[in-house]
Amino acid sequence: MGKMVPATEFKAKCLGLIDEMERNGESLTITRRGKASITLMAQREQAPRIASIFGCMKGTFTVHGNLDEPIDPDWEAKWEAKWDERGLPAPPGDQR
Repeated sequence: MGKMVPATEFKAKCLGLIDEMERNGESLTITRRGKASITLMAQREQAPRIASIFGCMKGTFTVHGNLDEPIDPDWEAKWEAKWDERGLPAPPGDQR
């Protein structure tokens, strides 16, 4: 159940009681006129929550080379020539 403390004692010893609660993981119930008024529990550490998926990978990779250079218009033909050169079967979905 945890420790029970009157509201006046909690008011006087608030920070010490919170430290004790965090150390031992026990809940703390604050009472008024002998009746339970509120129960406090230490926060368990959780993984940080990502607010949005957009931008969450920012800064995790580096682009090398010049992105302003145009792509070779014959890149696909060159790729297929290398494929054929190695004697490999056509890739799935190839309509040759």
